[in-house]
Amino acid sequence: MHFLKSIKNPEILIKSRKTANSIKKKKGERCMKIDGYQFGSITIDGKTYRSDLIIYPDGTINDNWWRQSSHRLTKEDIADLIEKKPEIIVVGTGVSGLMKPEKDLSDYLLSKGIELVCAPNAQAIETFNRLISSGKKVGACFHLTC
Repeated sequence: MHFLKSIKNPEILIKSRKTANSIKKKKGERCMKIDGYQFGSITIDGKTYRSDLIIYPDGTINDNWWRQSSHRLTKEDIADLIEKKPEIIVVGTGVSGLMKPEKDLSDYLLSKGIELVCAPNAQAIETFNRLISSGKKVGACFHLTC
């Protein structure tokens, strides 16, 4: 949380954020936010994860996610996420975008009413945060390295 260093009183910011999150949760809104990313780690709501992960639409995080092939994403790799019926699945394809979805994944998801957005992690994080803040039912998966 590097941004806290530049704030004179970070405790106020943290308390304010917790209050805002509590208010949103009372209204039934999700307030999850990806705070930052660097090669090999991602920080979500202040907690840092160091392995590839899936974020489900209800905010649950599976940080023990493995794919059948390290740089190929298949429908089987995200079957549990698909079952949760998000409107959109955001895929962070790694810092350099080396993880690629199988050819028919987008068509398969569209047949189930799910949009697929794939991008290198920096762009995928921006997209995820924007979609979550707009109230969309979003799921995501992130490859944290290459």
